[in-house]
This record gives sequence, structure tokens and C-alpha cells, in this order.
Amino acid sequence: MNEMHRGALLERFLKARAIEDKMLIYLRQGKISKWFSSYGQEALSVAAAMSLAEDEYICTMHRNLGVFIARDVPLRRLFAQFQGKSEGFTKGRDRSFHFGTQEYHIVGMISHLGAQLGLACGLALREKQLKTGKCVLAFTGDGASSQGDFHEALNVAAVWDLPVVFVVERNYWGLSTPEHQQFVFDSFLQKGPSYGMEARSFDANDLKGAADEFASAAEYARANSKPIILEACTFRVRGHEEASGTKYYPDGMIDQAMKKEPLAIIKGQLQDWGITEDELVEKIKGYKKEVDVAFHEALALPDLTYNKQESLADLFAKVPSHPESSLNPSTSELRLIDAIHDGLNESMKLWPELILMGQDIADYGGVFKATDGFLANYGAERVRNTPLCESAIVGTSLGLSIGGGKSMMEMQFADFVTTGFNQIVNNLAKLHWRWGQNVDVVIRMPTGGGVAAGPFHSQSTEAWFTHVPGLKVVYPAYPAEAKALLMSSLHDPNPVLFFEHKALYRTLKEQVPSGPQFEELGKAKVVHKADDITIVTYGMGVHWSLETIKENKLESSVEVINLRTLIPLDFDTIKKSIAKTGKVLILQEDIEIGGFGEHISARISQECFELLDAPVRLVASDATPVPFAKELEDGFLAKFKLEQAIVDLLEY
Repeated sequence: MNEMHRGALLERFLKARAIEDKMLIYLRQGKISKWFSSYGQEALSVAAAMSLAEDEYICTMHRNLGVFIARDVPLRRLFAQFQGKSEGFTKGRDRSFHFGTQEYHIVGMISHLGAQLGLACGLALREKQLKTGKCVLAFTGDGASSQGDFHEALNVAAVWDLPVVFVVERNYWGLSTPEHQQFVFDSFLQKGPSYGMEARSFDANDLKGAADEFASAAEYARANSKPIILEACTFRVRGHEEASGTKYYPDGMIDQAMKKEPLAIIKGQLQDWGITEDELVEKIKGYKKEVDVAFHEALALPDLTYNKQESLADLFAKVPSHPESSLNPSTSELRLIDAIHDGLNESMKLWPELILMGQDIADYGGVFKATDGFLANYGAERVRNTPLCESAIVGTSLGLSIGGGKSMMEMQFADFVTTGFNQIVNNLAKLHWRWGQNVDVVIRMPTGGGVAAGPFHSQSTEAWFTHVPGLKVVYPAYPAEAKALLMSSLHDPNPVLFFEHKALYRTLKEQVPSGPQFEELGKAKVVHKADDITIVTYGMGVHWSLETIKENKLESSVEVINLRTLIPLDFDTIKKSIAKTGKVLILQEDIEIGGFGEHISARISQECFELLDAPVRLVASDATPVPFAKELEDGFLAKFKLEQAIVDLLEY
């Protein structure tokens, strides 16, 4: 370590300590509402950040203030973030360190600990894709290491040889829970070999020693393009956050820890640092004055007022004009699964940065063969078989996007999305609204019943996500629109859940244009025109409707709207049809309670009441899990209630 770097390391540590001292005062004064103190742990964050290049990403946690200081984030803006002011990084929408910033290559946490580790894998995958030779560093805690995200991310990084430095802040407590109630192993050194990765342990309170350890680990990850796990031993002097306190610590534990905290160690190394204790004290005083000025400048900024239009506008990134669809294309008869295969193939050619991820999608071509032959055409770097870990792969997809990449993840069955649910609803969905980061991720979701697959392979899960602001939900009913909507989804810089009905994969054919094809998301289509009733539906419901109309010779009576996209919803097309027919039936394969049809029904009642000649009718499947036996499934599905519902509505 040269003298200049050593001096910068010490200066940034002292600034972080000055902020910690002042924040505890401001908290007592009521000038900030919450504080997660890193007092006594600042050395590890400062040392870690300064071991990396300025453009290498760091994924942070609650107590990594030192990262922001080491990256020279302006104090006024940082304090505006803590105070919920507009000059902060999240426009007052999130607190403390729950944010990221591309300017400083920092990706902050969400409250669900461990979730940031999957993002680190995606960021590292992007560095590997671009052949930059850079690494990514991600923090977690010894408590958070109990979560599945920890295992999943480390396993993915090891299997894919990703240059991630995983840092476990071993402070021996998870809020009030001692570590012996979290795990029974002696050291995280034992974790490394089980994942096939290098593991190291060191005293992270020793600023100088920690800096050397972090620099060595970062160089290992870069040089070998492999992950490494670091056990950074420290102690959390303050509570998990100030309100929780430290009364659960045994008597004398904090006093003992204060003898080994970073500043105490530095005071025992003054000659090595080339500074006297008086100079040290004066430097901290100077930083406290700097902190006080910046803090009160931020405090003087105007308080925020809620702006609904702005909030809604920030939910999604702006969608640029999509490329032109192929002009005068030839057509060929394709099944739904063939059209999806074709759309993915055209997308792989159009966007060389696009990476496909999913279980069994490479050699095997996916369980439904949507990616059949892609491994031979595009190689293992772009067509990636994943370990069985949906949460980490959704997180990896997000991290890849943050790094500027583009991804498609195949959820083998829509039912399996439950194990990746947190990443989707709390990370993907909220990221752009929180700090303006686009999320260029499409998750394909083979869905639906009618194939005698039972309660864990037949569920309709779309309504789980239509409820979550920040997600787009697409559900085509025909091959040609599936191809065009899939390519449009991949073009869209926002998270899209793309539902594909399994029972339609090989039972439905139509002429599909060749070459790139695009259709705007959020545009419904009237697939059958009539005058007496409007059926609003999507996916398999479109075909159930048309079959029932034909079988009962109701072609002149029943109009059918294929929504195609649930979020955003094309309500204008619905309203226009109701104005003509005066009666509306909403059909969904999902169960009635909490399904998306209830939202459509409520909105029709509010906005189209004067147009209605009858109550809105919702036809849905029964409120039970999906049964396996065909006879039971037939009775369960909404399809077998549709005919009578149409007759009743016509006669009303």
C-alpha cells in the first residue's frame, strides 16, 4: 500500500466515523427518523470499497456507510436521502441505504436480506460477457447467510465461474439472535470448500490489514474469473438499528469490543499511519464540521409533497420506439410453441447481448422445446442452463440488466415462480420507481390447466403479479401475436411476465410472419364482432369463448375481446364494446376470488355503469387447487360454466 492510498484510506475512515458520531446526535434530536449504525464497523466498508476500481460494482447492506464515503458520494445528497428529500437518490420513496446509483456503481439492498447476492451474480455475468476483467463485491451478514438467497447465489457464482467477492460481515449477532442460533459451524472458512470456492477470514476492524485482504481477494476474483468468500470478522457495537438497542448483549461485551474497534486499533498504529493522536482528533473535528454543514443544507431543502402523476409516471422506464417489423414477410404455419421459438430466435439475432437462462434450456431445449437448437446456434454463454434456484436466477437477470445487459428467464412452469417471488415483486417491480434503474428482464411463464397435470403444474398465476405495481403482464392467445408480443416484451426496458398457455403450445396453428415482428403492449383486439354481449377474456379463454359461440350458433350475439396484455390494460377497447352491447361477461381460467377479472369488473362498474343493461358477470374456475383427474379438472374449469352464463346474460 503506497503512502497516497494509505492516506486516502485513513481520511475516508475518519469521515465515516465523524458521520456516525453526528448521526446519533441528529437521531436523538429528531432530525432523522431511523439510523442503522456502522459505528465500530466502518473499516471493513471503507477498505472493501477502496480495494476496487471506481467502476466496479458494490452491492451494499444496512451498515456500509463507508462504501458511500469511499466512493465520494456528495454528503449533502446522501443526507437528503436519509431525510427523505427530493435531492436524495429515491425522491423520498425509500430510506437510508435502500438505493442504487449508476454514477457511483453502487447497488443498494432491499429489506429482504440476501436478495442483493443474486444481483451481484448478474452484474459479474455482465462483466464476464463484456470481457472487462472486472469483479463485483457484495456484502451480506452472518444472519442473512441463513437465507436461501445466500446458498443460491454462491452456488450460481461457483457453477458459472463468476468474479464475485462475497463478503460476510461476521458480527456474531442477527439483530438480537446470537450466531449459534443461526448456524453450528465454526467459521465461514468451512463454507468455501462446500461450494468449490476459495474462502478467507480476517480481522475486518484492522483498517490496514483489511485493505490488503480485500485487495488480494478482488485480484483473485479478477485474475481467475472465480468467486471468493470472505469472512470479515467485526462486531456490531450499536443495535441492528438504534430503536432496537443492545440490551440483549451480555454485560461487558460492548466494553470488550470497544478495545478492538477500528479507531482503537488505528491509535495503536499511529506511527504506521504517519499521524499523531492529536492530529487524528483534529481531523475528526474537521469532518464533523463538514458533516454538520452538509446535513443542515439538506435539512433546509423543502419537504416533499405527494404528486400522484409523477409517481405513476416513474413506475416504468420510457419505452423507446421498437424496430420496424419485417416488411412484406413470408408466412408459415406455426404452432404457438413454434412461434415463441421463432420470436426468441429472431431476438437472439437482433440483440447479440441477449442471454437466455432457465432450467434445462440448453442441450435439452427446455421441457417444452422453446429453445431447441439454440445451444448449437448461440453457444453456452448465451443459452445458459441454470441450477435449480429461481430466486438467484431472477436476481441474476436483474443484475445483468443493471450492468446494461438483457435477459430472458424461462420459469419452467409458472407454478415454480413462488420460489423466485420475492425477487420479482420486491426487486424487479420496484427498482425503476425507487431509483430510476431500468429492468430489461422478461420471464416466460408456461401456465394453465387442461393438461391433467395437477395442482402444482396447472395453476393460473397471472393475478399474483397484476396486483404488483411496476410489472407488465402479457398473455397472448395466438401464435402470431405471441411472437410479436414476445419480441416487444424483450425490447421493453421494464420487467415483463410473459404467460404462455401450455395446452395451446401444440394444439393451435396459424400463419405467422417471418423475420422480426412487434406489436405494442397494452393493445387489446376484438377477435369476434357482435351486438348483444361482450366477453372480455385472454389466453385460453379466447378459444373457449369462440368455441362456445360457434357450438351454440351465437356468432351474431357475442363479441369477444382478446386482452393480450393485462398490464397495461386496454380499457378503452372494453368500454367501446360495452357501449355497443350493454352487457359484459368476464371470463378467466383463474379462480374467481382475487383474480384479475375482479379488477376489470370493478372498473367497469365504476366507469361504465350508465352503459350497462345487466350486472357484470364473472365466470371463473372454482376456488380450489387444480385437480389432477380429467373428470375433476373438467368440472373445476371455467370453460364448463361458460355456456349457461352466456344464455343467462342474453336472457336478462
